[in-house]
Amino acid sequence: MSFRMMVAGVVGAVLVAAACREPMSPTVPRHLLPSYAVVNGAAGITLDQQNGALGESGTLLIKGFNPTNPHHGDAVIATFYYAGSTNIIDSVADVLTTAPYTHLGNKYTLVEYVTAGGYSMATYVATNIQGFPDPNTDPGGGDILAVGAYLSQPVTDGGVTISAWSGVNSVAAYALADIDQPEVEGARWWIARRDGDIAAVVLVVEGLPFRPSIGKGSLAYGVTMSNAIVGRDPPPNFVTFSAGSDAVFVSEGDYAVPSAIGSVNPQWTWFFDATSQNNWLATVLALNPPLHLAFAVQPSTTLPLLPIKPAVQVEVLDALNNRVTTYSGQVTIAIGHNGGLLLPGTLSGTKTVTVANGVATFSDLSIDQAGNGYTLLASATNVFDIESVPFNIGAM
Repeated sequence: MSFRMMVAGVVGAVLVAAACREPMSPTVPRHLLPSYAVVNGAAGITLDQQNGALGESGTLLIKGFNPTNPHHGDAVIATFYYAGSTNIIDSVADVLTTAPYTHLGNKYTLVEYVTAGGYSMATYVATNIQGFPDPNTDPGGGDILAVGAYLSQPVTDGGVTISAWSGVNSVAAYALADIDQPEVEGARWWIARRDGDIAAVVLVVEGLPFRPSIGKGSLAYGVTMSNAIVGRDPPPNFVTFSAGSDAVFVSEGDYAVPSAIGSVNPQWTWFFDATSQNNWLATVLALNPPLHLAFAVQPSTTLPLLPIKPAVQVEVLDALNNRVTTYSGQVTIAIGHNGGLLLPGTLSGTKTVTVANGVATFSDLSIDQAGNGYTLLASATNVFDIESVPFNIGAM
C-alpha cells in the first residue's frame, strides 16, 4: 500500500529549508499550507546551464558544465548530497577540468545544510563568476568549468546538482544560515541570521502564520532529496530542471521566475511506501530578492490642514537594507488607517513623487480632520510597500 505525502517549502525574502524524518503509516495527513501559483515571467533571471551526477564517492564530489560553459557574470547554485549526518564539506570551489585542475577562486558561500535519517544536503551559491572560457570553444570538451565539494572524510555515495543563472544582480543570494530552534506543538518557527556575504531567511514550514513573497524577476529555486527510490511530483507551476536517482536516493531541482510580486509555496509530493521509514530533505532559496520601501522620516503630529513637518521621506532599500540610489521609479502615498474622530480624514498634497537618489520626499502633505492613530501607506510598482508608525492630527 502506498500514499502521497506533501512536502511543503516556502520562499520568503530569500531562503527556506526543511528536513524531516517521516514514519509512513496510513494516518490522518498533516495540515499543510495552501499552494500559491507562480507564473514564469519573461524578465529577470534565466537558467543558463545545468548538470548533475549521483553515485560519486571519495573526498571530492564534483561535476562540470559540460559540454557548454555558462557565461561570465552568472550566479551558480551547487547542491551536494551524500550519506552521512554531519556537514563534512571543508570547502566548495570551481576549477577548469584540464589537468591539473586550475582553481578559479570564485567564492562559494553555504546557504543551507540539512540532514535527516543519515543523509545530508548542502547548498552553496556564488555570484558573478569569472575566469573560465566563455564561450567554451574547445571541440574536445576541455576547459570545462566544474564545481566541487572537498570533504573532510570519504563518502560511499554522493552527488551534486549544479546550475548557472543569468540576470542575477549584485544583492542576490543573500541567505542566512540555519539556527536550531525547539519545535512547539502545532507550529514551527522562522529564524534568521546573517552569515558572511550571504543573507537569507530560513523557514521550517509547518504552521507558518504568514505567506512569504518574492518579487518580479526573482528566482525561486527548490531542490529536494529522498532516501527512497520512489516517484514524486514537482511543485505546481515550477519547472523541473534537474532530476536523478541511483541505488541510494532520488534528487530533483525545480525553479520558477514570478512575473509579479506574490506569495510562493512550492510543494513536492513524494510517493512513499506506507509501511517504511522514509526521509526527505528540501531547501528553497530566492535570488534577486525584491526591493522594499521604508520611512526615512516618519509622519509626525500636526494640526488639521497644515503641512506635515518635517517632510515625510520614503527610501527604496535592497535586501540588505542599503539605499538603492539608482532607483528611478515613483512612490505613491495614501492614508493607511484613517483615524478621523468625527469624519474620515482626507490626505492632500503631492501624493506621487519621483524617487531621487533613492528617496521620495513628500513636502506638502496634510490631513483635514482631527484624529488619532493615522498611518500612511507608501507603495511602488514591484516593490514591497510599507506602513508608517501611527501619528495624530490635532493638538500638538
